Amino acid sequence: MNNLVSIVTPTFNSAKYIAETIQSVQKQTYKNWEMILVDDCSSDNTVNLIKDFIAKDNRIQLHQLTSNSGPAVARNKGIENVSGKYMTFLDADDIWFEDFIENSIKTIQETRIHFVFSSYKRSDENLNFIYSDFIVPQKVTYTDILKSNSISCLTAFLDIETLGKKSMPLIRKRQDMGLWLQYLKEIPYAYGIQEPKAIYRIRENSLSRKKSDLIKYQWQFYREVEKLNFFQSVYYMLHWMYRGFMKYRN
Repeated sequence: MNNLVSIVTPTFNSAKYIAETIQSVQKQTYKNWEMILVDDCSSDNTVNLIKDFIAKDNRIQLHQLTSNSGPAVARNKGIENVSGKYMTFLDADDIWFEDFIENSIKTIQETRIHFVFSSYKRSDENLNFIYSDFIVPQKVTYTDILKSNSISCLTAFLDIETLGKKSMPLIRKRQDMGLWLQYLKEIPYAYGIQEPKAIYRIRENSLSRKKSDLIKYQWQFYREVEKLNFFQSVYYMLHWMYRGFMKYRN
């Protein structure tokens, strides 16, 4: 595997942002990476833009789904094609700082914790920083993530040579949370890097912002994916609702 870093990026009508996202990967101080883009039947210019990058950079690859299948299927298709020692995720509208990969690997080597994640800055669609930085906890356990998913897809970084390769549950939302919990059932905790190493772009119509719409999905996640009983589900749901409100308070 030779310390190769595999980056999984699902795309769907991402033409407005995908170039900035790919460029943030190309600007990494750590150069031994592959970027696996999986397009979920975009109807805009996303695929052509990606192909332009591929023509100039053979570290980038594109896989195209034959029918619109959602982010869980797209990410799992990317995971299937991962060949690196490390696996990480970057959504098609988010951006890494130049030392994100280098710092993540360094942290794994220093802490000997094989699952790390970073804090990040939060911007609007035009990269104006409209919220305070989201500073992650230094450690999160399985039960911590059930209360609030502080591990964002744009900074999760895993040593899969050590931890193994796992897939996301095939659910409409919270599939990333489902993947983190699979790993956290097997390791004591994931390690949080306090310094922001990425920019999370909050779009006006972002599904992740509509907490009221997510309540039913969160409940289904507790009951059907994690198989929690009714009282456990109520307990974690109350934590999740409170922390979700606090997360976007400023």
